[in-house]
Amino acid sequence: MRKPLLATLTAVALGAAALIGATGTATAAPNQVSGATPTAATAALHPVGTPASVTASSFAGTVALSNCSGSLIRMPNSQATDPGLVMTNGHCLETGLPSAGQVITNQSSTRSFTLLNASAGTAGTLKANKVVYATMTDTDVTLYQLTRTYAQIQQSTGIAPLTLSATHPVQGHAIDVVSGYWKRVYSCSVDGFAYRLKEDQWTWKDAVRYTPECQVIGGTSGSPVIDTTTGQVTAINNTINENGGSCTLDNPCEVNEQGAVTIRRGTGYAQETYGIPACFTTGNKLNLSATGCTLAKPTAIAAH
Repeated sequence: MRKPLLATLTAVALGAAALIGATGTATAAPNQVSGATPTAATAALHPVGTPASVTASSFAGTVALSNCSGSLIRMPNSQATDPGLVMTNGHCLETGLPSAGQVITNQSSTRSFTLLNASAGTAGTLKANKVVYATMTDTDVTLYQLTRTYAQIQQSTGIAPLTLSATHPVQGHAIDVVSGYWKRVYSCSVDGFAYRLKEDQWTWKDAVRYTPECQVIGGTSGSPVIDTTTGQVTAINNTINENGGSCTLDNPCEVNEQGAVTIRRGTGYAQETYGIPACFTTGNKLNLSATGCTLAKPTAIAAH
């Protein structure tokens, strides 16, 4: 994964070097070590489509954290009076990376986020009062509850939340990875899906694989991945294979249903988010026992 940047480093100081690094690796070819051909059953779960139209994403609704990117998001059924939610990666959690199998819920937080407007200017500051959900098991996500409702946020900043899509990402669709930390948009397409994506101790399910144009860098972790045909969030950016290593930190590998491993050097990945809305009920309340909720559960809940 792209490790969170240290809070003491500034985006200004790092920007030039990071952009140069991204340019230098943009043409790196995938390094195929072994095949990972999907089975017919797996392929049937993944829609394939060609976008009819493409709309450039703006920065409105994205946020900058001290070390990562993120977004102000709503579920498809969220109401204006619900407390706002900010989404970023599990590995961007301020208390440290959750270990494999660890699920954190309802943990107190006082984290602040810089909310951006369409042109990447500062629209305001958002504050969390708790970590609603965080894990690096099956996916890589942290969801924060904010101290203000969507209506209050929009009234004071003019910014509306991004909507999480409740449908599976589509292979071939154009996407934008919008980094609030770097104030930069990476545009590419959904190349396909990894049955399992393994990095160090963590394993993620059904990950989105980018086409080579999205050469994401440190600080882009947690960026919303926008399907440009719908304008909705279809995934959350989380990692890239940096130097061709196999299943090690910063070098994720793909594992298919038969256990065959594929290493794709220079390829970036995101975690799907379409399953998250099923785990939130009225008032943006987390309910991991809700019908259709497939998010990893804390041990006590899973035991039931």
